[in-house]
Amino acid sequence: MNLALPKSQKQVKNHYCSGCGHGIIHRLLCEVVDELDIREKIIAIAPVGCAVFGYFYWDFDTAEAAHGRPPAVATGIKRVLPDRVVITYQGDGDLAAIGGNEILHAANRGENITVFFVNNACYGMTGGQMAPTTLLNQKTTTTPNGRSLLDGYPMKVCELLSGLEGVAYAERTAVNSPKNIRSTKNAIKKALECQINGEGFSIVEILAMCPTAWRVDPIESLDVVERDMIGYFPLGIFKEIKN
Repeated sequence: MNLALPKSQKQVKNHYCSGCGHGIIHRLLCEVVDELDIREKIIAIAPVGCAVFGYFYWDFDTAEAAHGRPPAVATGIKRVLPDRVVITYQGDGDLAAIGGNEILHAANRGENITVFFVNNACYGMTGGQMAPTTLLNQKTTTTPNGRSLLDGYPMKVCELLSGLEGVAYAERTAVNSPKNIRSTKNAIKKALECQINGEGFSIVEILAMCPTAWRVDPIESLDVVERDMIGYFPLGIFKEIKN
Protein backbone atom coordinates (compact mmCIF):
# COMPACT_ATOMS: atom_id res chain seq x y z
CA MET A 1 0.00 0.00 0.00
CA ASN A 2 1.33 3.44 -0.97
CA LEU A 3 0.87 5.80 1.97
CA ALA A 4 2.62 8.74 0.33
CA LEU A 5 0.41 11.75 -0.27
CA PRO A 6 -0.81 12.37 -3.81
CA LYS A 7 0.95 15.24 -5.59
CA SER A 8 -2.33 17.15 -5.53
CA GLN A 9 -2.55 17.01 -1.73
CA LYS A 10 -0.61 19.37 0.53
CA GLN A 11 1.53 18.11 3.39
CA VAL A 12 -0.27 19.92 6.21
CA LYS A 13 -1.64 19.03 9.63
CA ASN A 14 -5.22 17.76 9.58
CA HIS A 15 -7.63 20.01 11.47
CA TYR A 16 -10.85 18.02 11.06
CA CYS A 17 -12.46 16.33 14.06
CA SER A 18 -11.49 12.71 14.76
CA GLY A 19 -13.54 10.39 12.57
CA CYS A 20 -14.70 13.09 10.14
CA GLY A 21 -15.27 11.90 6.59
CA HIS A 22 -13.85 14.97 4.86
CA GLY A 23 -10.22 13.86 5.15
CA ILE A 24 -10.94 10.57 3.41
CA ILE A 25 -12.77 12.32 0.59
CA HIS A 26 -9.99 14.90 0.16
CA ARG A 27 -7.48 12.10 -0.25
CA LEU A 28 -9.63 10.24 -2.78
CA LEU A 29 -10.21 13.37 -4.84
CA CYS A 30 -6.49 14.16 -4.96
CA GLU A 31 -5.63 10.59 -5.94
CA VAL A 32 -8.07 10.75 -8.85
CA VAL A 33 -6.83 14.18 -9.95
CA ASP A 34 -3.31 12.75 -10.17
CA GLU A 35 -4.43 9.60 -11.95
CA LEU A 36 -6.32 11.62 -14.57
CA ASP A 37 -3.38 14.05 -14.84
CA ILE A 38 -5.63 17.11 -14.51
CA ARG A 39 -3.87 18.91 -11.66
CA GLU A 40 -2.99 21.85 -13.91
CA LYS A 41 -6.52 22.01 -15.33
CA ILE A 42 -8.80 21.56 -12.32
CA ILE A 43 -10.46 24.46 -10.51
CA ALA A 44 -12.35 23.70 -7.30
CA ILE A 45 -15.01 25.92 -5.75
CA ALA A 46 -15.11 25.85 -1.96
CA PRO A 47 -18.30 26.88 -0.12
CA VAL A 48 -19.15 27.83 3.45
CA GLY A 49 -19.06 25.21 6.21
CA CYS A 50 -16.56 22.47 7.03
CA ALA A 51 -16.09 21.85 3.30
CA VAL A 52 -14.58 25.32 2.88
CA PHE A 53 -11.27 24.09 4.27
CA GLY A 54 -10.57 21.99 1.20
CA TYR A 55 -8.21 24.67 -0.03
CA PHE A 56 -5.96 23.98 2.98
CA TYR A 57 -5.33 20.49 1.59
CA TRP A 58 -5.66 20.64 -2.20
CA ASP A 59 -2.59 21.66 -4.15
CA PHE A 60 -4.52 22.93 -7.16
CA ASP A 61 -6.45 26.08 -8.02
CA THR A 62 -9.39 26.81 -5.74
CA ALA A 63 -11.89 29.67 -5.57
CA GLU A 64 -14.32 30.41 -2.77
CA ALA A 65 -18.02 31.17 -3.12
CA ALA A 66 -20.67 32.64 -0.86
CA HIS A 67 -22.87 30.22 1.08
CA GLY A 68 -24.76 28.00 -1.37
CA ARG A 69 -23.40 29.66 -4.51
CA PRO A 70 -20.63 27.30 -5.72
CA PRO A 71 -22.69 26.00 -8.70
CA ALA A 72 -23.18 29.58 -9.93
CA VAL A 73 -19.48 30.40 -9.57
CA ALA A 74 -18.54 27.10 -11.21
CA THR A 75 -20.90 27.85 -14.10
CA GLY A 76 -19.24 31.21 -14.73
CA ILE A 77 -15.72 29.79 -14.62
CA LYS A 78 -16.57 26.82 -16.85
CA ARG A 79 -18.23 29.00 -19.47
CA VAL A 80 -15.28 31.38 -19.57
CA LEU A 81 -12.67 28.59 -19.40
CA PRO A 82 -14.35 25.58 -21.03
CA ASP A 83 -11.08 23.64 -21.23
CA ARG A 84 -10.76 23.54 -17.42
CA VAL A 85 -12.18 20.84 -15.17
CA VAL A 86 -14.42 22.71 -12.72
CA ILE A 87 -15.76 21.14 -9.55
CA THR A 88 -17.70 22.17 -6.47
CA TYR A 89 -17.20 20.54 -3.08
CA GLN A 90 -20.23 21.17 -0.86
CA GLY A 91 -21.88 20.08 2.37
CA ASP A 92 -25.59 19.42 2.87
CA GLY A 93 -26.36 22.78 4.47
CA ASP A 94 -24.57 24.61 1.67
CA LEU A 95 -25.98 22.62 -1.23
CA ALA A 96 -29.40 21.43 -0.11
CA ALA A 97 -30.49 24.37 2.07
CA ILE A 98 -29.36 27.87 1.10
CA GLY A 99 -27.95 26.55 -2.20
CA GLY A 100 -31.01 24.57 -3.23
CA ASN A 101 -31.92 26.97 -6.00
CA GLU A 102 -28.37 27.15 -7.37
CA ILE A 103 -27.86 23.39 -7.58
CA LEU A 104 -31.30 22.75 -9.04
CA HIS A 105 -30.90 25.17 -11.94
CA ALA A 106 -27.26 24.35 -12.68
CA ALA A 107 -28.28 20.70 -12.96
CA ASN A 108 -31.35 21.52 -15.03
CA ARG A 109 -29.25 23.58 -17.47
CA GLY A 110 -26.89 20.66 -17.84
CA GLU A 111 -23.84 22.70 -16.92
CA ASN A 112 -20.73 20.65 -17.68
CA ILE A 113 -19.42 20.79 -14.11
CA THR A 114 -18.91 18.17 -11.41
CA VAL A 115 -20.37 18.42 -7.90
CA PHE A 116 -19.11 16.52 -4.88
CA PHE A 117 -21.80 16.64 -2.21
CA VAL A 118 -20.82 15.56 1.30
CA ASN A 119 -23.90 14.48 3.23
CA ASN A 120 -23.39 14.12 6.98
CA ALA A 121 -27.02 14.90 7.86
CA CYS A 122 -26.29 18.07 9.83
CA TYR A 123 -24.69 21.51 9.86
CA GLY A 124 -21.30 20.43 11.15
CA MET A 125 -19.32 23.65 11.44
CA THR A 126 -21.91 25.81 13.20
CA GLY A 127 -22.87 23.43 15.99
CA GLY A 128 -24.78 20.46 14.61
CA GLN A 129 -28.11 22.01 13.69
CA MET A 130 -30.74 20.27 11.56
CA ALA A 131 -30.01 20.24 7.82
CA PRO A 132 -32.29 19.30 4.93
CA THR A 133 -30.76 15.81 5.05
CA THR A 134 -31.20 15.26 8.81
CA LEU A 135 -32.98 11.96 9.36
CA LEU A 136 -36.39 11.62 10.97
CA ASN A 137 -36.07 11.34 14.77
CA GLN A 138 -32.41 12.43 14.57
CA LYS A 139 -31.47 14.71 17.45
CA THR A 140 -29.63 17.92 16.63
CA THR A 141 -29.11 21.20 18.46
CA THR A 142 -32.25 22.58 16.78
CA THR A 143 -34.25 19.33 17.05
CA PRO A 144 -33.41 18.17 20.60
CA ASN A 145 -36.36 15.76 20.57
CA GLY A 146 -35.59 14.49 17.09
CA ARG A 147 -36.61 15.67 13.64
CA SER A 148 -40.35 15.35 13.05
CA LEU A 149 -42.51 15.54 9.95
CA LEU A 150 -43.27 19.14 10.87
CA ASP A 151 -39.72 19.79 9.67
CA GLY A 152 -40.30 17.93 6.41
CA TYR A 153 -38.72 14.77 5.10
CA PRO A 154 -34.96 14.33 4.69
CA MET A 155 -34.07 15.52 1.21
CA LYS A 156 -32.83 12.90 -1.25
CA VAL A 157 -30.65 14.99 -3.52
CA CYS A 158 -29.55 12.33 -6.01
CA GLU A 159 -33.12 11.15 -6.54
CA LEU A 160 -34.26 14.76 -6.96
CA LEU A 161 -31.61 15.79 -9.47
CA SER A 162 -31.52 12.57 -11.48
CA GLY A 163 -34.99 13.37 -12.81
CA LEU A 164 -33.67 16.46 -14.59
CA GLU A 165 -32.76 16.13 -18.26
CA GLY A 166 -29.53 18.11 -17.85
CA VAL A 167 -28.02 15.57 -15.45
CA ALA A 168 -25.69 13.05 -17.08
CA TYR A 169 -24.39 11.23 -14.02
CA ALA A 170 -25.61 10.94 -10.42
CA GLU A 171 -24.35 8.43 -7.85
CA ARG A 172 -24.50 8.10 -4.08
CA THR A 173 -21.64 6.46 -2.18
CA ALA A 174 -20.27 6.39 1.38
CA VAL A 175 -16.89 6.37 3.15
CA ASN A 176 -17.66 4.24 6.21
CA SER A 177 -15.93 1.05 5.05
CA PRO A 178 -13.06 0.00 2.75
CA LYS A 179 -15.54 -1.33 0.19
CA ASN A 180 -17.53 1.91 0.16
CA ILE A 181 -14.36 4.00 0.04
CA ARG A 182 -13.26 2.13 -3.09
CA SER A 183 -16.68 2.72 -4.63
CA THR A 184 -16.44 6.41 -3.78
CA LYS A 185 -13.09 6.75 -5.53
CA ASN A 186 -14.51 5.03 -8.60
CA ALA A 187 -17.51 7.38 -8.60
CA ILE A 188 -15.27 10.44 -8.27
CA LYS A 189 -13.29 9.31 -11.31
CA LYS A 190 -16.41 8.58 -13.35
CA ALA A 191 -17.90 11.99 -12.52
CA LEU A 192 -14.74 13.81 -13.56
CA GLU A 193 -14.48 11.76 -16.75
CA CYS A 194 -18.10 12.68 -17.47
CA GLN A 195 -17.11 16.35 -17.47
CA ILE A 196 -13.87 15.77 -19.40
CA ASN A 197 -15.88 13.98 -22.10
CA GLY A 198 -18.39 16.85 -22.28
CA GLU A 199 -21.35 14.72 -21.20
CA GLY A 200 -23.00 17.29 -18.92
CA PHE A 201 -23.72 17.82 -15.24
CA SER A 202 -22.40 15.18 -12.83
CA ILE A 203 -22.81 14.75 -9.08
CA VAL A 204 -21.50 12.34 -6.48
CA GLU A 205 -23.29 12.40 -3.13
CA ILE A 206 -21.06 10.97 -0.41
CA LEU A 207 -22.46 9.86 2.95
CA ALA A 208 -19.88 10.84 5.56
CA MET A 209 -19.35 10.68 9.31
CA CYS A 210 -19.69 13.60 11.73
CA PRO A 211 -19.01 12.10 15.19
CA THR A 212 -18.81 15.48 16.93
CA ALA A 213 -22.25 16.72 15.85
CA TRP A 214 -23.78 13.25 16.18
CA ARG A 215 -22.35 12.95 19.72
CA VAL A 216 -20.89 9.49 19.14
CA ASP A 217 -17.34 8.19 19.03
CA PRO A 218 -15.62 7.73 15.64
CA ILE A 219 -16.13 3.94 15.59
CA GLU A 220 -19.83 4.24 16.35
CA SER A 221 -20.20 6.86 13.63
CA LEU A 222 -19.32 4.20 11.05
CA ASP A 223 -22.26 2.15 12.28
CA VAL A 224 -24.55 5.19 12.13
CA VAL A 225 -23.78 5.57 8.43
CA GLU A 226 -24.34 1.85 7.78
CA ARG A 227 -27.43 1.43 9.93
CA ASP A 228 -29.25 4.73 9.64
CA MET A 229 -28.02 6.79 6.71
CA ILE A 230 -27.69 4.09 4.08
CA GLY A 231 -31.07 2.75 5.17
CA TYR A 232 -32.69 6.01 4.13
CA PHE A 233 -30.21 7.15 1.45
CA PRO A 234 -29.54 4.01 -0.61
CA LEU A 235 -26.21 3.75 -2.40
CA GLY A 236 -25.92 3.35 -6.14
CA ILE A 237 -26.03 5.00 -9.54
CA PHE A 238 -29.23 6.94 -10.09
CA LYS A 239 -28.44 8.17 -13.59
CA GLU A 240 -25.71 7.58 -16.12
CA ILE A 241 -25.92 8.83 -19.68
CA LYS A 242 -23.17 8.40 -22.25
CA ASN A 243 -23.00 10.64 -25.31
